This record gives sequence, C-alpha cells and structure tokens, in this order.
Amino acid sequence: MSLKHLLNLVHPGHEEFPSGIKGLHAPADAVVDVVFIHDLNGDREQSWTAQGASEPWPKTLLPAKLPTARVLTFGYDVMHPTKWRGVVSQNRIGDHAGNLLASLASLREADGTNERPILFVCHGLGGLVCEDALVMSKQKPEPYLRAIQQSTRGIAFLGTPHQGSNIADWYERWGRRLGHFRPTNLDIVSVLHRESEVLARIQNSFHTMLKARTVQALPPIEIACFYEELPLPGIGLAVSMQSAVCPGCGVPIGIHANHTDMTKFVGAHDPGFVALSRELGRWVREISRTAMQNAKPPSESFLKGGQGAARAWGPGGWQICHFSGVLLFGV
Repeated sequence: MSLKHLLNLVHPGHEEFPSGIKGLHAPADAVVDVVFIHDLNGDREQSWTAQGASEPWPKTLLPAKLPTARVLTFGYDVMHPTKWRGVVSQNRIGDHAGNLLASLASLREADGTNERPILFVCHGLGGLVCEDALVMSKQKPEPYLRAIQQSTRGIAFLGTPHQGSNIADWYERWGRRLGHFRPTNLDIVSVLHRESEVLARIQNSFHTMLKARTVQALPPIEIACFYEELPLPGIGLAVSMQSAVCPGCGVPIGIHANHTDMTKFVGAHDPGFVALSRELGRWVREISRTAMQNAKPPSESFLKGGQGAARAWGPGGWQICHFSGVLLFGV
C-alpha cells in the first residue's frame, strides 16, 4: 500500500472531523435505539456507506427492516488530522468511551428516552470503545449514565479485535512514516497488540459486567460476532476469526468482504446486510415480547361501572382509557 493511499485512508478530507452523536432515522413510534460506532480510521457516516452510494445504509436500508428503531451513529477522532489545524486527537480509548457514554446518555435524558432499550453495532476498535463505555456506565453514580448499561440489550461486533489485531504493527510502522507529514495518534494503536494490558483490562471488565447483570436482575446482553472473510491487499486479515469472536458469545458469522468493506452494504440483498439485519430484528422482536409479558392486564376494579380509567392494548402498547358509567366491550 502506497503512502499516498495511506494519507487518503487516514484523512478522508473533512475540514472538521464529525464527532459525537448524529441521528439518521427517528420514527415517532420508536421503541429501541440502534447505535453505530465506527473503527479506528472510520467516520460516523462514511464507514457505513457503500462505494457509489450517497448516504449510509443504516439510514437508507435499515428502517425498512426495523421500522420502530431510532438509528444513531457516533463519531470519534482517532487518526484524522483536521486540515486547518493540522492536529489529531490524542484521546485514548477511555476518553472516547467516556464521550460516547456522555453524549448518548445526555441525548436520551433530554428527550425522555432513558429507559428505551439499546442495540449497538460496532466495527473494529468501535467495539472496544463500546465495551469500555458500558463498563464505565455501570460504575457511574448518576442514574442517567447508569441507564446506558442497564438498557443495553444487544451488541453486534463486526471485526472487533477482542484478542488483538494483525494490523497493529502495520499501523505503527506506517504511522511513524506518516508522522513526518501529518500528526498521528500511535498510543491508541498500541491497544490492538495481543499483549496489550489495556486490551486485557477492557475484556476482563466487560465480561465481569456481563456476568454481573444476573445479580442486578437485568436481562442478558445478546451478542453476535461477525468476522471478515477476505484479506486487505498487502496486509492480510486485519482481525482473524479467532480474535473477532467474543469468548462464549455464540456462533461467529462470516461476511464475505475485507475489514474495510465489511460495513459497506450495497443493498437490501447484500448477504452481510441480511445476516446483520436478521440478528437485529430478532433482538427487537425479543424486546417487544418481553415488554408485552411484563405489561400487566387491567385490574378487576377498573372493569366495573363508575368513573375511572382502564388500560387497553393499542398501537404502541398499553394506553389509559378514561370512562364514566358502564365500561362496554365490543367484539
């Protein structure tokens, strides 16, 4: 891979890197939030946009499969120097995890959706940022921050290096060369080494958090692990199947693409999109079933004559119906 190609890979041409949370789709009857988190050298929209497409597929394809999902995407600056400042963020994984937690929690606090279930879709390093954010969430005293971990119901990891990445040495080697031309953040790349203490800490803390949910009487977090089947030219597999699989987290699912292209689905019939959307759809259906099972039917006292109110199942869930006189049921 040439240095020119690397410069384009690391710096896609933004004046200011698009960081933070951005909404892609927000139905009025949303019952779940789906949050996308990009990889090391990614972008909150371009990472999910196929070549030749004008918009990311979570905005154009996913709403048809998950009509009751609000779709959000999170951006964080790792390897992207801005044109006008010539600097790159020196934040580490913990900093990005904290920013994810704060921005997502603040959004949900502001619009009153703190208790809405959350599904995450994470590519590469984005999975480690997500894991660290959930661990942080559990440790926070503020209810609106703790609600992120408590509300999480599923995570889809796409090429996340749970046990390190084959691309770590390559990034460091090229990063040093690139540093002569543009600033880079090599500290965060070191996390991708198999022997990284930070990586080990994130994995241990994340799995401890998963096990602790039973003690907290919280539902388990569903996990699906996707791995790349094709190598990157001149590099090989960025994340091996063994590293992409979260231990004890079900059957791994292959996507017939390299690490960069495994998140860029070209259409609704793309096998990768079909596999991922099926997992997400299954989780949303389970969330809906659980919500219905937990909803209690109207009490007997509400079904008698006189003034009062009763709950009726309608679009969007249980609704309060006020009445006076005799409550009549139609069939």
